[in-house]
Amino acid sequence: MRREIYSKLLLWKNNPNRKPLIITGARQVGKTWIMREFGKNEYEEVVYINCDNESRMEKLLSDDYNIDRILLGLQAISGINIKENKTLIIFDEIQQIPRGLHLLKYFYEEAPNYHIMVAGSLLGITLNQGTSFPVGKVDMIDMHPMNFTEFLDAIGQEQFRKILDTQDWSLIDSLSTKFIEFLRQYYYVGGMPEAVDSYCKYKDLAQVRSIQNNILKAYRNDISKHTTKTESVKIGQVLDSLPSQLSKENKKFIYGVVKNGARASEYELAIQWLIDAGIVHKVNRIKEAKMPIKFYEDISAFKLFLLDLGLFACMCDVPAAEMLIGDNVFVEYKGAFAEEYVLQQLICQNMKPYYWSSDRSPAEIDFIIQHENKIVPIEVKAEVNVRARSLRQFINDNPSLKACRFSMLGYADQDWMINVPLYSVCHFSSLKLD
Repeated sequence: MRREIYSKLLLWKNNPNRKPLIITGARQVGKTWIMREFGKNEYEEVVYINCDNESRMEKLLSDDYNIDRILLGLQAISGINIKENKTLIIFDEIQQIPRGLHLLKYFYEEAPNYHIMVAGSLLGITLNQGTSFPVGKVDMIDMHPMNFTEFLDAIGQEQFRKILDTQDWSLIDSLSTKFIEFLRQYYYVGGMPEAVDSYCKYKDLAQVRSIQNNILKAYRNDISKHTTKTESVKIGQVLDSLPSQLSKENKKFIYGVVKNGARASEYELAIQWLIDAGIVHKVNRIKEAKMPIKFYEDISAFKLFLLDLGLFACMCDVPAAEMLIGDNVFVEYKGAFAEEYVLQQLICQNMKPYYWSSDRSPAEIDFIIQHENKIVPIEVKAEVNVRARSLRQFINDNPSLKACRFSMLGYADQDWMINVPLYSVCHFSSLKLD
């Protein structure tokens, strides 16, 4: 599978100021696979240590952080002669070893010519941040589920991905029927690598759903493993409420949807747990569209989105025929799937989305992005019905801005706004918005 993170790993490898690298991300987004694939392609040898089932690692780090002694120990465990700049050392599930993360500081300070790559669940890395976390001594890269263009490559449609890369809008528009067909498939399968791999090999939709259900079960097992019974129940309630939260016309998170009479104080920690685990993304409201946008953040109002569109479809239990054949996925569900999809593609581009809503009317802008030196209001339309009163009024009130609308219509530049096909969201960061 082609993963866009690969190019970032190459930059890391070739950086003379390279530090040990931590790849963060939710469970099962492909961290282990990409580390091993990168090591196989770019190094003479790979030392792979799974800290979850290698009991000798804890003993190796129990006395001190003498790098020469630790390197000899790693050689004994792996059977590989470790060479500077030519061997990639991978520590998987490093959060399972109490002193594992702190080891990276000593590799950085005493043995910088050894290439170290580390992965663990985002939750595990977060829980270990404290006195033992090597602040300033590591590089970090986030990894997410596969985006739409990675999905196209995986299902054997590389030529269509390359067409999207050209941003030749007349050519892209002429192939809209095919792109919509692939987008339907992505709505169902999503970007979790195991689900995508199964779909590519077998085209068995029931098996894809089974894999997605197992991933959700694994997340729930993590919840019960790392929290008390009371906390686990609250986290599960928040997670279960997401389909109802996002199916509302106004997708602002409402605590009463979780449980009648629920208050923020009861569920704030549950929400933060899901964010720390990488399972949900929180999109905060802003009061004004001014730079820097963070200054105008209203943390009391927010939306929550699941990390992956396919997992969201699985949670909603939408039949395959509804998504792959019928029009409901684009017409019904009040745009829930379209917004979930757009959010996922923006996150993959390292964007930090916010949203805006009026204090005086129902007007709302789905997402607001600060990209480079611009603020970009974004409206998401699931189909070709693109009436946009809120967006038009928002631009009238903020005439220095230019908006972006994602819909099923073709590309069009209307001076105050550009319309971009939904299947081109992955190229948002390269769009001309002047």
